[in-house]
Amino acid sequence: MKVCLVQHDIAWGDPQANCVHIEELLAGAPQADLYVLPEMFTTGFATLPDAIVEHEPSAGLRWMQEKAAQLHAAIAGSIALELPEGRCVNRFYFVRPDGTYEQYDKRHLFGYGGEGERFNAGSERVVIKYLGVRFLLAVCYDLRFPVWLRNRDDYDAILLVASWPDVRRFAWDTLTRARAIENACYVAAVNRIGADPACQYDGGTALIGPYGETVAQAPDGQEAVVAGEIDLGHLTSYRVKFPVLEDADAFMIK
Repeated sequence: MKVCLVQHDIAWGDPQANCVHIEELLAGAPQADLYVLPEMFTTGFATLPDAIVEHEPSAGLRWMQEKAAQLHAAIAGSIALELPEGRCVNRFYFVRPDGTYEQYDKRHLFGYGGEGERFNAGSERVVIKYLGVRFLLAVCYDLRFPVWLRNRDDYDAILLVASWPDVRRFAWDTLTRARAIENACYVAAVNRIGADPACQYDGGTALIGPYGETVAQAPDGQEAVVAGEIDLGHLTSYRVKFPVLEDADAFMIK
C-alpha cells in the first residue's frame, strides 16, 4: 500500500484556508492509496476551542469525503469537534474513497496543555482495515502510552496524527521508532510545522518499518508530502523470523 504523509503549516482557526492549502499540496503529490494529515488540521491544536471548533455535521469531514472521492484514495486526520450535547472531542476520521468513514476519539488528553478542560476523552480503541492493512488509530499524546497502543496481534500499522511541539521533538523521534519496534509494525506518524499562539512545530513526519527503519521521512521544518510503502510481505517475513508478539503479556485496560 502506498501512503502519502502530509506535513504542513496550519493557519490558526481558519478551516477554509487550511483546506484550500492542503488541496494545493495534494495537487502536486504522488498518487497513493492513503493520504494522512496532522492533528486538528482544519484549525490548529486548540485546547479551548470555543471560537474555532467545528460543529456537526462537520465541514471538515465533508471536505475529506469530497477529496477522497476525487483522489480515489482514503484520507485520515483529526478535527476539533463540538457534539450536539455540548462536549468536545478530538476526533480522528478515516475516510474511504466511497465516503464511508470510521472514527476514533483521542483517548489521552494533553492535561499539561489544558486539553482536558474542554474536551472529553474517548474510551474505544479503534482498529480499521483498508486494502488488507489493519490500522490502529492514534492521536498525538497517545504516543506516550504504550499499553494503549500495545499490539494484540490485531494490527499491522499505527496511524498517528499529531501537533507535537519542537521542544519535545527528541521524545517524538524516540517514541515513534520505539512503538514500531516493540509492536512489530509500521508507524505512519504525521506532525505539523509552523506555529500557533502557544507552540512552535518542526515536523518529524515519517513512515517507520518494523525493524525501526525509516521508510520515508519529511525534511525538518518544511512543508512536504512524502510517500512510502507499507509492505505486508516484508512485515509478515519479519514477524515469522522474529515472533515477538507471541511472547507478549496478556492484559486488560479498564
